[in-house]
This record gives sequence, structure tokens and C-alpha cells, in this order.
Amino acid sequence: MNYGTIKYYDISNGPGVRTSLYVSGCTHHCKNCFNEETWDFGYGEPFTPEVANKILDSCGKHYIAGLSLLGGEPMEPANQQALLPFLRTFKALYPDKTVWCYSGYTYEQLSGQEPCRCRCEETEEMLSYIDVLVDGEFVQDLYSIALRFRGSSNQRIIDMNETRKRGELTLWEDEIYKGI
Repeated sequence: MNYGTIKYYDISNGPGVRTSLYVSGCTHHCKNCFNEETWDFGYGEPFTPEVANKILDSCGKHYIAGLSLLGGEPMEPANQQALLPFLRTFKALYPDKTVWCYSGYTYEQLSGQEPCRCRCEETEEMLSYIDVLVDGEFVQDLYSIALRFRGSSNQRIIDMNETRKRGELTLWEDEIYKGI
């Protein structure tokens, strides 16, 4: 797997300060994608053990809330194969830090409720390490700058821990905006 960039002090892709990994490779090709160069699986640099360790080290800082996976498409099967061992290590080291994953695939596709080419041997375990899933392709006609942590209104911010606990899809609620 290749990656396009790493942002070590990102405040745009989940709450708090996060480390964000932008993987390469995406077959969605959303119109007006903000990161079109990452569609190419060969774009960027190889995701080596040294790169993985640098990311893991960055997440050890007390002010880092967690890790965000973007792309490209983290849930492309080839990317899942590389990301799964990395997520195992991340969660073992930082069980109280969150993993946010941005995917053009929907929860229904990823969970196997709808047939999809993204489902592979790694998908179930990969989903088990994700705390929040932002799902759905970017749709330019549904774009709004007012949306927090997503680009278009069709995209959902799913609380995966609550979804697993309740056995039904549960949307994430931003603690800052609760009760307003």
C-alpha cells in the first residue's frame, strides 16, 4: 500500500488533534474529489514499517485524540490488508484513542448487508477497530461548508461502538453540540 500524505496535527478529520493517514488507491472517483491524486494506487510513498512506527509514535503524545484514515479509500481490499495489522497495533498501544475512518463505501456495504466488492477477509476485523465511520461517496450536489467532519449531506457519521452495542446503526453525536 502507498500513502499520499500524513498530517500529524490535523483538526479537520475528527474531534481534537489527530494524526491523519491519507492512503492511496480509490475506485469511487467522486466528482470534485478534494484528493483526486490519491485515486491512483501507486501514488505517493510506500507504507513501510518505519512509516507505520512514526505514525504510532506521533499518536503517543497526550494531546493526540486519535488516528484518522482517509484517502484515497482505506476500505479498498488491498488497503485493508495493509491497514489491519497497523490498526491491531494502534489499538493495542492506545486503547483509549479513537480511530476515525472515511470511506466512500456505506456501512451497509462494509457490513455485508448489501453486496459489495470491498468486502474481503479483513473487513470484519478492520471494522472492529474503527470507532467512527464516515460513510458514503462525496456528492458535489449535496456539498455544504456547514457540515462538520464530512463534505456532503449524504455522508453519515456513524458511532461504530454504539452500533455494535445496540445491534443497529447509530449516528455519532458531537458532544460539543448536544443539547443546543
